[in-house]
Amino acid sequence: MNARHRQDAIVRCLRRNGTSTVADLAEEVGASRRTVLRDIGALRDEGFVIQSEPGRGGGLSLDPQSVQTTARLSVAEVFALLISVASMRAAGNLPFSGLADAGLAKIEKALPADKIRDLRRFLDCLYVGQLSPQVDISDMGQMEPALLPEFETAFLQRLHLRFQYRDAKGAVTSRKVEPQAMLILPPLWYLVAWDPERNDFRHFRMDRITRPEYVEDAPFRRRKVPFDDGVRPIRRLPS
Repeated sequence: MNARHRQDAIVRCLRRNGTSTVADLAEEVGASRRTVLRDIGALRDEGFVIQSEPGRGGGLSLDPQSVQTTARLSVAEVFALLISVASMRAAGNLPFSGLADAGLAKIEKALPADKIRDLRRFLDCLYVGQLSPQVDISDMGQMEPALLPEFETAFLQRLHLRFQYRDAKGAVTSRKVEPQAMLILPPLWYLVAWDPERNDFRHFRMDRITRPEYVEDAPFRRRKVPFDDGVRPIRRLPS
């Protein structure tokens, strides 16, 4: 667990439990007491009011009114929120959509100009449609958490993406492709990429991708992806 995820977990734990000891927090996030104390210091610097109670039975508590004063959302995190809302809307299953959009609007307003620019470029790669009823989803698995951060760099910098891919028959191959788009056909998600070895576009189910990593070599050129009727860019979806 990296520092950012640890600190987020610490805040959630303190909000949930009210009071916690450093030892309990260390066990919760899987880190040493010294690391947790450094994380507490970093959280305080960001504006969280975390109080220490001295004594053997004392602990740490977070002021319920406390919020961070500096935004820490990355482009990938905002993008994840946006595509989650978009995919649920495309599936016709988004209760309280007005509140979700209002919350996202507030988040986007807080982003600095450079992150807004990257977010727009990321959104230009996202498409949504409807999955054919004939598609078998009985073997659908979980997507690796590492996918989105690697995709962010690969898409924004137009870098090749290398990964292991398991096909429908279970055969695993190593691929190096040019990521061109992400396609959501709820409940399936696809990476649409140009495969130089096959000299054609390929759709890779994202739940079948493992060990993704971007490759720091010469950037590739953007290509126009041919989509079936009914697939639309997310930017053109009605709110």
